Amino acid sequence: MELVSESYKITRTFPDFEKFGLSNQMNRCAVSIPSNIAEGSSKSTDKHFNKYLENSLGSAFEWETHLTIAFNEGYLSEEKIKELEEKIKQIQKMISGFQSGLKF
Repeated sequence: MELVSESYKITRTFPDFEKFGLSNQMNRCAVSIPSNIAEGSSKSTDKHFNKYLENSLGSAFEWETHLTIAFNEGYLSEEKIKELEEKIKQIQKMISGFQSGLKF
């Protein structure tokens, strides 16, 4: 959830023409990460839950790609991208670790 707030915060600083482009994509990915985990937690088997964790992990990697694009376009400082890359990589590791603990 912290990443969602961070994503909305940084995309507000992007140029106006990115409102329906990169900003929208980044925020949708960020929201998708915890949303898929929440939805998957209601599933009756670990196999089904894992599918939602895979979707969440995919969104995390997609968000990381958008982050790189934002940096390459000059929307983020080097300091900010390093901070956010560390956060997203930690989330990716946590999701992968969670998947490893499932029994299916």
